[in-house]
This record gives sequence, C-alpha cells and structure tokens, in this order.
Amino acid sequence: MATLIRLGASLGIFALMVTWEAISPRRAQQISRKQRWPVNLGLAAFNMLIMRLTVGSLAYLSAVDAAERGFGLLNWLAAPEWLAITVTLLALDFAIYLQHILSHKWPLLWRLHQVHHTDLEFDATTAVRFHPLEILLSMFYKVLWIYLLGANPWAVIAFEIILNGAATFNHSNINISPTIDKKLRWLIITPDMHRIHHSTIQSETDSNYGFSISCWDRLCRTYVAEPQHGQVTMAIGLQPFRKASELSFWRLLLLPFSTPGHR
Repeated sequence: MATLIRLGASLGIFALMVTWEAISPRRAQQISRKQRWPVNLGLAAFNMLIMRLTVGSLAYLSAVDAAERGFGLLNWLAAPEWLAITVTLLALDFAIYLQHILSHKWPLLWRLHQVHHTDLEFDATTAVRFHPLEILLSMFYKVLWIYLLGANPWAVIAFEIILNGAATFNHSNINISPTIDKKLRWLIITPDMHRIHHSTIQSETDSNYGFSISCWDRLCRTYVAEPQHGQVTMAIGLQPFRKASELSFWRLLLLPFSTPGHR
C-alpha cells in the first residue's frame, strides 16, 4: 500500500510538471526530449524494477520494526505523535541534505552521483536520472537514520512522497516569476534555486544542496542566490561530458566504473 501511494503521488506530480513545462518553460532547450527522455525515463524504470525486486518498501517497514522493538530516540522518549512526525520529517530532510553534500565530496560516491549531473538539460526527468547503485545506497542510508530516530512510520511515507514530489518540482523547467520565486525560496527549493546546482561551474555545483526546504543551505552557508551566467543562458551539466550521444542508457550505467569521477 505504501508503494502504491508513493507511486500514485509521484506520477501525478510528474504529469503536472511536464504539462507546466510544455505550456510555460523557463528555458529554451537545445537538446530534444527524444534524445534525453528515453535515457532518463529508462533509468527511472530500471531503478523502479530493481527496488521492487530488492528493498522495495524497506524505509516504511524499518520504521514499523523500530516502533515495535522500541528502537530509536523518539521511541525511547515516548514522544507524542505530533512531535514524532515533525522531528521525523525535519531530521530526514536534513539527512538527505548531508547525504547530497557527501555525494559531491567523497570521490567514490561522486562516481555514482555524477550520472545525475551529466544531463545537459534540466527538466522534470532530470529528477529521476540516477544510477541504481546510488538509489540502493540512499535507501540503506535512510534506513540507518530511521532506526536511529525511531522515525514515525506514517511520517516516513509522507517524507518519501515529499522527497519525490519536491525533486520533480525543483528540477522542472517551469516558468515562475522572479518576484514569486524569491518569496518561495525563503521556505522551499525552487527550480531556479536548484538549477544553479546543475551549473557547469564547480563553485555553483557545490551549492544549493537542499531538496525540499531551503533553510539548510542558508544555515550551513551553501546557498548561492544567482548563477554567474543567468538562469536562461547558464550551461547545464559537467564539463567533461558535453556530447549527448555519449550519454546513452548503457554508458551511464557503466560510467562510475569507467571514469575516475570528474568534477
């Protein structure tokens, strides 16, 4: 049931963002969807299959197991449900922020994470362009935090929905007026804010790591307000990988094992 809820929410948000992109795009894309989407959506489908056959709903099941066994801080403190839900959502959000930084700073993890950054354009499908090994490692990382926290099971489901929905939203090529964008940024990660993280300029790639709420980047001083070359003209991707023809589905799967992890 948890998987079906997550899948339904993810598909609904994805359909909304793709429609918005088509009606009112932020940037004119130079590489067609026909070139990029089969790769990005192919990775998404492959990752879903692997997750289905392996760890599936492990995050939710781990939270249930922690509650039944009394594991984790929130269970030890017998925290009221409202507090357990709030702490779970905020703590897991911060955990993913930390994981994202580690994925850029630790060379072994960057080998996997660079697959996400090799996309030469930026739209809703970029949100699902991940190497399957990174997806699996991310799940085990979340499970560790869930047991340490004694995370609320329903909050874990909500977090997974927020994780997928926020990623789809902040990777979308949707046009939001700068005035509204600046106001939204005080609370959430907007596409204009996260797009900077996908710049080819490394100092910009090493910024704006948040995925849902923007406070972590501001508090930890990893926030960059605007790209050097402007939102509509900035180059997207990584400098060593500039040819779409060399970024096929199979090449991306092999990329972590065939390169030293270029920054």
